[in-house]
Amino acid sequence: MDRKLSNKLLFGCLLTGALLGPVPATIADGSPGKSIWSFSTGTMGTVATVQVAGTDSIATADLAYDALLRFHHVDSLLSNWTQESEIARVNREAGSGWVELHPELRVILSIADTVHRESSGAFDPTIEPLVRLWGFLGGTPHVPPENEIEETLDLVGWQRVQIEGERIRFDGMGVSLDLGGIAKGYGVDDAAARLDAAGALSFLLDLSGNMIARGAPPQREFWRIGIRDPRDLLPHLGTLAVTDVALATSGDYEQFVAESGKRYGHILDPRTGWPIEGMAQVTVLAESAMLADAWSTALFVLGPEVARELAAGRDDLTCILIERGESAELTVWIEDSLRSVYTPHPDLGEDVTLRWF
Repeated sequence: MDRKLSNKLLFGCLLTGALLGPVPATIADGSPGKSIWSFSTGTMGTVATVQVAGTDSIATADLAYDALLRFHHVDSLLSNWTQESEIARVNREAGSGWVELHPELRVILSIADTVHRESSGAFDPTIEPLVRLWGFLGGTPHVPPENEIEETLDLVGWQRVQIEGERIRFDGMGVSLDLGGIAKGYGVDDAAARLDAAGALSFLLDLSGNMIARGAPPQREFWRIGIRDPRDLLPHLGTLAVTDVALATSGDYEQFVAESGKRYGHILDPRTGWPIEGMAQVTVLAESAMLADAWSTALFVLGPEVARELAAGRDDLTCILIERGESAELTVWIEDSLRSVYTPHPDLGEDVTLRWF
């Protein structure tokens, strides 16, 4: 196996979903039995789940409760579905002058700025006006007229945002930020930091495909994570064995609009104002969930050819790209560094092609 995350990806136990309660198990060294305890909460428009290995259900519940509360905290900072969040305050006020930034928001925007530059603008938090125009945020999804897309593009562009120290301003009214492409990853990192600080050695956090795997389940060396079939025809397309790594998946199946026989996904290209065609799903493995989240969006927007070239040239990202073909056909592009840890589903069929790069 080559350089990328080679010490973090090996075979282990298969995760098929959130557990409803403890699963008795004896850990590999023969010490008293540990169980996997699962807890979840509705937050950030989805469900967050944490699975933690422990011997004491009460102590484990306290750990999980503290971690899951962090998701609600992050939601209060970054949600565009309420006028009370920090990002809503910035969007209201930064068009008319300098606004003080919450310290956590400043950290997130710093990472967003880096990914924007390194992806040649494929990741752009100022995409919010376009997302609203298409009805994917606070509206009914629809295909807007081309002239409205062109007009809205005038409000989009990271160059319209100025950040100095701990303050921010936009270069005009109508500019606004949508951190949906990085917020869930930040939430997962934040929750994982709480578990790490409390001494948890084995856990899996999952927020709608944004994940951190730490340690391993009892009697196993690694966690095994399924790669979703974007067609939902199979339980998964394959599985990855992971430990001590973050991963995130972006796909065109969560929100979309169909019009005149054509399907438009919710992931928009901030440079054109239109949804991405051809890509179905991108999974990125990285050191942090925030980076994995942002880069899964950026690589999706860049498209399979450019995404393969960019990812292959970076040591800090490893990815799986899924390209749509005719009807139910898929091409699954997998980085070579994952060869020893990726197991395809045995019933893929002829309509799914695996390719390595």
